[in-house]
Amino acid sequence: MDIKVPAVGESVYEAVIARWLKKSGEVVAKDEPLCEIETDKVTLEVTSEADGVLTTLAAEGETVKIGAVIATIDARGAEAAPPSGSAAPPEPPPSGAPAAGTAPAKATPKGMAPPISPSGRKLARELGVEPQDVKGTGRGGRVTREDLLKAEGAEHAPAEAEPSLAAQPAPVAKPEPTPVSPSRPATAEEGERVVRKPMTQIRKRIAERLVSVRQQTAMLTTFNEADMSQVMLLRQKYGEHFLKRHGVKLGFMSFFVRACCEALAQYPEVNAQIDGDDIVYHNFCDIGIAVGSERGLVVPVLRGAESLTLAGIEQQIAQYAEKVRQNRIAIADLEGGTFTISNGGVYGSMLSTPILNPPQSGVLGMHAIQPRAVVVDGEIVVRPMMYLALSYDHRIVDGQGAVGFLKLVKEYIEEPEELLLEG
Repeated sequence: MDIKVPAVGESVYEAVIARWLKKSGEVVAKDEPLCEIETDKVTLEVTSEADGVLTTLAAEGETVKIGAVIATIDARGAEAAPPSGSAAPPEPPPSGAPAAGTAPAKATPKGMAPPISPSGRKLARELGVEPQDVKGTGRGGRVTREDLLKAEGAEHAPAEAEPSLAAQPAPVAKPEPTPVSPSRPATAEEGERVVRKPMTQIRKRIAERLVSVRQQTAMLTTFNEADMSQVMLLRQKYGEHFLKRHGVKLGFMSFFVRACCEALAQYPEVNAQIDGDDIVYHNFCDIGIAVGSERGLVVPVLRGAESLTLAGIEQQIAQYAEKVRQNRIAIADLEGGTFTISNGGVYGSMLSTPILNPPQSGVLGMHAIQPRAVVVDGEIVVRPMMYLALSYDHRIVDGQGAVGFLKLVKEYIEEPEELLLEG
């Protein structure tokens, strides 16, 4: 059976083999991940379509066309593999027949790779740890980041102890030029502090788009701040009930998506785009939500967000986040979008200027919530405040419209009851 590069979108014609998760000659099971491929938009896993023995035909880092055969699976090899595995157990009988019977049963799970995410496999490779040798403590036996770090520490513990023992007899050699040798490895390590790595396809695409935004748009940014007290009170009051009823947490993003949808209806130019000499207005809100991943930023789109409830928004965001973590995000999830929201606050950002996602004309930047002293009704009080930033294309959006849009978002966030009534 041939394993081909899957079609991931109309505008994608080639991909790069990021890395093989299975080696040539290994026995693989149906639906088991074989490799990761990268395009200029997404990173995804290619899975096995049958049980059998894998033979790879493309090397890591190789650029391949969509539809190209990158591996084959021999189903006959899978049938031949068990006998070879069953022929191995008779060897241990000298140590006792009963033990030989139990040994094969234990050896098989050890050889099998435990459940582990793509990010976990990457970390394991960087640490030099074999996932099948690590006991997973996560759900369903999944190997977590902490498991890998513990395993890496366990491997290095004895290695660090040996030099200390070897150093004991070293005092005899102190007067000689032996002390000079420790300094030489240090200079060798210094030479490895600079590492050159090729850019991934996604990173190349991000770099190209960011530069093009600066060159091809008249981007400006306006700022405001919002009092998050009322939203935080709603989350505190109804958060537990919301979670039990809908299966997801009530976050801040759903409030901002609803607020933006209402504001975009009032300021349609922020939801529009330039196409040649025309301005294209959208009577719908497809809101892109910026999500960080190991290989870069991706922006899945909430289709028809103006008709979604808070629960619907949170559920879709959770689904997209899980897809991104598992490298299963599809091109269709990223295409389109009329407006984007980015939350730098999850990384601790206090204030920033978000960059447009062309051909869109607006992007809202959320930031970290900080208690600050503000004046309310003539009195100084401490309130949880968030800075808001709206970057917009000045070719299509005037300053008055940009400021009015952001001010309206602020008002909806500070009085969410009105937002919920209108939604």
